[in-house]
Amino acid sequence: MKGIILAGGKATRLYPVTRAVCKQLLPVYDKPMIYYPLSALLLAGIRDILIISSPNVLPRFEELFGDGSSLGIKIYYTEQEEPRGIAESLIIGEEFVGNDKVCLILGDNIFYGDSLSEILQEAASLKDGAVVFGYYVKNPQRYGVIDFNKHCKVTSISEKPKIPKSNWAVTGMYFFDKNAAKIAKSVKPSKRGELEITDVNSAYLKKGKLKVKLLSRGYAWLDTGTHESLIDASVFIKTIEDRQGLKIGCIEEAAYRMGFIGKKQLLNLSKDINTTYGEYLRSLLDER
Repeated sequence: MKGIILAGGKATRLYPVTRAVCKQLLPVYDKPMIYYPLSALLLAGIRDILIISSPNVLPRFEELFGDGSSLGIKIYYTEQEEPRGIAESLIIGEEFVGNDKVCLILGDNIFYGDSLSEILQEAASLKDGAVVFGYYVKNPQRYGVIDFNKHCKVTSISEKPKIPKSNWAVTGMYFFDKNAAKIAKSVKPSKRGELEITDVNSAYLKKGKLKVKLLSRGYAWLDTGTHESLIDASVFIKTIEDRQGLKIGCIEEAAYRMGFIGKKQLLNLSKDINTTYGEYLRSLLDER
């Protein structure tokens, strides 16, 4: 399976902060925002990753990650000239994905929870169709909402409905089979003029090939698209890390624990980081 991180958009909800700085490079506590979705892909066992962003921002990501070899992975980059919807990323990445399956994750999404790696790897093992995650929220009007019938079977997914039929929102991580780009090409622009990912999910649902996994209370899904949510995410990350002494969204640790890099490379990656982040990486080498 291959991975795509959509890190484009103008992030107008974060103005004036994002007038000169890409949203996905803003810090969420002690690391850049894009570290969190990248670590999720690594924990899913994905090693070939495409980052899609605007032409003026891509050089910043290349400076940050290079070709990904330091993490034992391969990272590629391509442009999205104008934001035309999440589903467009599947079309932009069609050549990169080829006949493989793909996991698409939004560059401002953070996932946290016990056994997260296991559920991501299970989703990545799909052979046909699509897998998305549902998360209970108090303001479902902001998201794609999952509708259920009386037998708790998913009947539809509505994009930002005025009157939601449930409080279960679709998160910003989607696992698709090799037909995702083909389906995205058949999607017509919405009233907003965008290719909606909800329409792609709905197409899989109509074929009976969409699986929805509901994340329980033991998981956290954070969307960092506003000033308030950005602060909330930073406070959440800081609280967990201070309490447990463990990092969230640490790409070097994810690569190390997944076996993509060894102890020697982990030590090399930590050498020039003279902060508690570097200390944490070095502490991993002493684990029994």
